[in-house]
Formats: sequence, C-alpha cells, structure tokens
Amino acid sequence: MSITEALVAELGRDAVLTDSDVTAGYARDMMPLADSGSPAVVVFPSSVEQVQAVVRICAASGVPIVPRGAGSGLSGAANAIDGCVMLVLTRFTEIESIDVDNRTAVVQPGVVNLDLRTEVEKNGLFYPPDPSSYDWCTVGGNISTNAGGLCCVKYGVTTDSVLGLEVVLADGTLLRTGRNTVKGVAGYDLTKLFIGSEGTLGVITKATLALRPLPQAPCTFVAGFPSPAAAGEAVTKAVRAGAVPSLLEIMDAASIKASEQYLNTDIGAAECAAMLLAQSDTGGEAAMRELSVLEGIAKDCGASMIYSTDDLEEGRMLLQARRVVLLALETYGSWLTDDVCVPRTRISELITECERISAEVGLRVAVVGHAGDGNMHPTIVYDANSEGELERAQRAFDEILGVGLSLGGTITGEHGVGKIKRDWLAREIGPVGLRVHRQIKQALDPGNLFNPGSMFSLSD
Repeated sequence: MSITEALVAELGRDAVLTDSDVTAGYARDMMPLADSGSPAVVVFPSSVEQVQAVVRICAASGVPIVPRGAGSGLSGAANAIDGCVMLVLTRFTEIESIDVDNRTAVVQPGVVNLDLRTEVEKNGLFYPPDPSSYDWCTVGGNISTNAGGLCCVKYGVTTDSVLGLEVVLADGTLLRTGRNTVKGVAGYDLTKLFIGSEGTLGVITKATLALRPLPQAPCTFVAGFPSPAAAGEAVTKAVRAGAVPSLLEIMDAASIKASEQYLNTDIGAAECAAMLLAQSDTGGEAAMRELSVLEGIAKDCGASMIYSTDDLEEGRMLLQARRVVLLALETYGSWLTDDVCVPRTRISELITECERISAEVGLRVAVVGHAGDGNMHPTIVYDANSEGELERAQRAFDEILGVGLSLGGTITGEHGVGKIKRDWLAREIGPVGLRVHRQIKQALDPGNLFNPGSMFSLSD
C-alpha cells in the first residue's frame, strides 16, 4: 500500500489532496523569499486520532511532515519541502470550552484568532494576542510562531496567554503539557518549549488559554514628530514615566505617506518625519489621564501635532492608518517585511539606519512597529519584474537584520525564524545555543520527521 493509499484509508478521500495544481496552493506562506518545495500530499485531519495516524504512517515511510495553519506566516516556517506531507489543521475549528469563572478557554488549533476574540467577548472576557492578520490567522499558527501584535506592550505575546498544550509527538503518542491553574511549577516547562517551535517538535492539537477581563473601550492618542529621534525620545520617556498604554505604535514618514494615500485621508501627519499612535483601555477619564501623560511627553519632545480622542470611530480611523500599511505599500510594488526587535531606546537609530539602507539599495523602505516593545517591521518595496530589484531587496533585508543585532536586538520579535533566517539564528544564539537546539530536536524527533530544515539544520 502506498503512503497516499494509507492516508486515504485513515482520513477519507476528501481529506487527502494529491493534484499538484491544488497542492501548490499549500506550499508556502506569505514570505516571498523563503525556500519552498512541492508537497507530495496535502492532508486535512479532523481529529487527534487522525493526526496520530498521519504521523505514524509518515514515520514508518520516512516521509517528512510540515504542519500548517492558515499560511499567514512571514518567515517560511510552514513552507513545504519536496515530497513532504503537508498536514493542514484548519479543520480543527472547535472552541471546546470557555470557563468564565477561571478565565480560561480550551481551543483547537484551527480556530481563527478573531473568532476566538469575538466569542470570549460575549462572556465579558478578552484574548490578548493581536497579530495584524488576526482576522484569518489561526491560534495554532500563532502558538507555533509565538506571534505578537499591536497590544504586546501591555499584554505580552502569545506565550503569555498559553497555559497548556496537547501535542502529537514523532512516535504518534499524545503529550499533554502545562496546567489549568493560574500557578504551577511541576517539572520542566514543556509548554514553553513547544511555543515558538514552528512545528519542528510536534503537532499542536489543542491549547488551554488564559483569558483576561474585557478591557474598557479605548481612548486614542496620536502625535507627529519632526524626526525619528524625537519620536524615539518620547517612547523612552514614556517608559521611564511608567506609562503602560494598551498599544504604542510608530510609523516613519514613508509609511505615513503610503497609508494616507491608500486611505485617501489626512490624519494630520503628512509633514511629520515620524508618528506615534497609542491607546489606553483603562476606560473613560482614567484613560484620558493616562494619555495626558503621553501628551506632555510628546510636547516636551517637540511634537508638531498632538491629538487625543475618546470617540471610538475616530480612534478606529486613526488606528486604521497603522493597520493598512502593508496593503498601502502593495500599491507601489511587491513587499518584503522584516521583523527585528531592538531595545526601545534604540528605535530611532534603527529607523535612521533603514533610511541609509534604502538610499544605498535604491528601494523604498518603510518602517512601522510596536514602539512599546521595540519590535520594528521595516518593509522593503521592490518590483518583482525588474531585473536586480529582488536581489537588492534581499540585501536590504539582511542588512537590516545585521543592524538589529548590532543595536543589541534580535532577528525576530514575532514572525519567527522559519526558512528565511536560519543562518541568522546561528549568528544570534552562537554555537552552544545551536548545539542545545539540535539536542532537543534529536531527543523529541530523532528521525527528523517534523519540518526538517526549518529554524536550523541538524548539521553544519
């Protein structure tokens, strides 16, 4: 019996795709430069038992497995390798329980982030992780890459909201990690080990998530600055002052211009070199008092435009300028977005260096990011049909990563390593760190079954 016949026997014909014209649509994520191959088979299990069966069949045949969610990733972490089985978890869409009293939810990995947020809000609760693709990315993918988002400054990234996991291991057995309680320190923290592992250690089939009380309606603040340095100084002073907004974002001049043109609107920052956007979800007068601290700091740092509002629609309109940046940049050409995180005191230096790199490679580089935690997203715009531009975009991408490390930062704050930053991971963590990564991989997946070649290779 062939591997395809074995998979059909376990999952049914409708859950196994082999037509290359169809399977090609599952071969890669949203990162255009990451390596990708051609999957031999794409499968859609709908139960834990089916996932276990797929793993055992592939292990027996020596066929690699690449777990995949919605494909919204930006590192190539879910990209196929030639001849692999793509294991797509989008049929795992059940929110199994919402425990209002203990503020937890148990969900399957194919649940869309926004659907979960909407459902728990009906119970007066809040699921914080807020990736920009929250309206179509899945919880399982968020966990696998330890995704972040706009509200990380106050609520942290995905790992800060995960209490426990259910994971299918390389031998097909089912591991349950973590706990249902607020506290718990029994044994190694295996939950954290799988979060951010990008499908290289096992297949996540269930997650127990921590929820929070639903925040108050946000008040919104915007300020325009004459230079990135002035905006960066405002961020530093806000942190020093103890301000903890629920959102603190930065946009450079290129991203401001792109968003205003895309939205056909004027957010009042057209003449600014940088803009800060913030929100407070403490509610009413308390929120406006919190934002007044930011107003005073912005004024001290030379802001030429300062505005705060408690109007929800107005706040959404202002925040929309930040959310649409990538769509806006698409009007200029193809885009390649980077993901570096630097100390908050060095944000302005990163933006300045991106301006230098833009001039050197002759391509537009627009910078937006989560100023509250230093996670920046310089985005390079290029013409995919113009000879040499893709290579220049790749050069800019790599130079930005080098700048991030030189400023005391990291090569990825939330998108992950995937297949696009494998060499850079080795540079960041060093030979001892890489050896420990390989030892963990070999202990849990000795046959290199899961997502081989993603994050790092097993040999130099």
